[in-house]
Amino acid sequence: MADNKKNILVVGGAGYIGSYMCKCLSKEGYTPIVLDNLIYGHRQAVKWGKFYQGNLDDTDLLDKIFTEQPIFAVFHFAAYCYVGESVEKPGIYYENNVAATLRLLQSMIDHDVRKFIFSSSCAIFGEPVQIPISETHPKNPINPYGRTKLMVEQIADDFSHAHGLEHVCLRYFNAAGADPDGELGEDHQPETHLIPLVLDAALGKRPSIQIFGDDYPTEDGTCIRDYIHIEDLAQAHLLALQKLAEGRGGGKYNLGNGKGYSVMEVIETAKKISGRKILCQMVERRAGDPARLVGASQKAKEELGWKPKFTELSDIIETAWNWHRQHPDGYK
Repeated sequence: MADNKKNILVVGGAGYIGSYMCKCLSKEGYTPIVLDNLIYGHRQAVKWGKFYQGNLDDTDLLDKIFTEQPIFAVFHFAAYCYVGESVEKPGIYYENNVAATLRLLQSMIDHDVRKFIFSSSCAIFGEPVQIPISETHPKNPINPYGRTKLMVEQIADDFSHAHGLEHVCLRYFNAAGADPDGELGEDHQPETHLIPLVLDAALGKRPSIQIFGDDYPTEDGTCIRDYIHIEDLAQAHLLALQKLAEGRGGGKYNLGNGKGYSVMEVIETAKKISGRKILCQMVERRAGDPARLVGASQKAKEELGWKPKFTELSDIIETAWNWHRQHPDGYK
């Protein structure tokens, strides 16, 4: 591989998924170059390649990076991602997730960097009208976070038509798990994801775990969600990069496990793996929570050759438990 094809700019590379992506890129012979403002990311998680601290919308910094480094492709993990916050503070979500990304894309074009892999979301689909959710499902996001992700997908399409931007959009369902080596894991402030919250309860860091409704039309009455291990997400990104490098064009892919697990299944599995008691508190439903969100990923398997390794919930939670047990206070 030519040297100019080794440098990958990872925007948001100090975060949960971005940092693990850097580790995987390095293993595959690439050189990750990280841009992160450390608002949600962790400097301790940046262990591979050069680090630039700053904001995505800092065009002077982007010019500096693209001038100093011969970048082959850009991975974008730097979105704000709290649904509730996006409803309360839509302005910062449109500014960071859309306006700042627009500046990144324009800077890429200005420096003749035309390969872009975007961390999108199942939130672009809104309330499901069919399960599992395929790429052809109607796109009707119900919150600003989902709308920002869909907008960036559409902007990337427009940059493709106008400027030849080659891009892949990978739509995650619920990213979960930790580095199987135990080196990197999930440490959000605030933490809103179910699995780390449940494991915090197992560690005694919180008195109980709240269950938002047990009267949904599911087998045990609790919501069902689709969990994808970060190793499998990272492999999908590597395959997308390979697709672009080989000139096979871009695409949009849903990354789901095709099954889905209920809130109670997550809690019971965590109890078995941790060997700890986990107290539950039943509370009212949250507005806008669909009963079931499960993704179809046949297109990614056929076109990218994606083969998820962590297909069982127990395997996903075991990696997360190993990391949380060794890092009860996260990266502190």
